[in-house]
Amino acid sequence: MIDLYFWITDNGYKARQMIEETGLAHNLKPVELPKREQFSPEFMKISPGHKIPALVDDDGPGGAAVTLFESGAILKYLAEKSGGGLYPDDPAERVIVDQWLFYGSATFTTHAQQLGLFTLRFPEDVPQAKKHYADQYRDMCGIFDRRLADSEYLAGDEYTIADIAVYPDVHVHKSYGIGIDEWTNLRRWHDAIRARPAALRAWGPY
Repeated sequence: MIDLYFWITDNGYKARQMIEETGLAHNLKPVELPKREQFSPEFMKISPGHKIPALVDDDGPGGAAVTLFESGAILKYLAEKSGGGLYPDDPAERVIVDQWLFYGSATFTTHAQQLGLFTLRFPEDVPQAKKHYADQYRDMCGIFDRRLADSEYLAGDEYTIADIAVYPDVHVHKSYGIGIDEWTNLRRWHDAIRARPAALRAWGPY
């Protein structure tokens, strides 16, 4: 059984959406960040950097228990454990998935989180910072839109962990005060993923 440690953040939703896609049996373990539960000694044994998501799988490689943190690593682990094409077997195809997976995890999410910080959570209004990160967010939406003009999904014609890595920060665009209708390919991609049963479950009550 897999215990998935989760909260209602972009990275938290990546992991929840991923595990819903796999169909793997799991327990959802909320870690309430406003209560600073991420700093509990028990949780930090699983995630030393006190970040969610994290997981514990009592049936890891070789049948041994494994703990894991970092959303990108969790997406790859769950995809490989479950099979089903979310992370392809072909090495050439994996190269393409990996570049969009890491771009989504390391670049897009990082900038989107800063936009969220200055737009939604920062106690002072800092217009220069808000404009900078909003411009970065829009630029990256344009990058995705151009890519999606040539393929159904970010890594090609199949839905993969690369899409799951990017989707949550696109999905919450309205909370940043940004619309995505001008990027027609991105909007088409977003709406297709939003309609997936696993996505509907992942973004529902927990």
